[in-house]
Amino acid sequence: MIAKLWIAKEETARQVLAVQIPAYEVEAELIQFHDLPPLKETIGSLTACGESFYGFFEQGELAGVISYKKEDDTVDIHRLIVHPAYFRRGIAQALLRFVERLEQSAAKFVVATAARNNPAKNLYLKNGFLQVKEQEVAPGLSLSFFEKRKL
Repeated sequence: MIAKLWIAKEETARQVLAVQIPAYEVEAELIQFHDLPPLKETIGSLTACGESFYGFFEQGELAGVISYKKEDDTVDIHRLIVHPAYFRRGIAQALLRFVERLEQSAAKFVVATAARNNPAKNLYLKNGFLQVKEQEVAPGLSLSFFEKRKL
């Protein structure tokens, strides 16, 4: 089940961090870059981020999260995370498709991920996103930028 998360509530932010930290720890190991900004986020930074959050619940447990900001006709996905205990169950794809349906009036969806995060890159490519650029953002960390335009 997918439901809106009220990130301004501290308890909700705590639950999101309980998914986010383990998810990004796996990514950090995968890409061999352990200084990822999402690993440093706090309850305070999450409650103040201004993003819209939706969560995927499995048997009452928060298993995955997507967050984004919409500006004009563009949806910018800021995080798409799944707790490692729930990997490979289609949760990320379900969340991505949910937001695409929810924001169907948007002309464009954009997202970025670590250039060495092949599972994430494959997810976006499989769902119709095109890689538009790759850019080094810190020594040892390059990001791949993707977009999906509506026809």
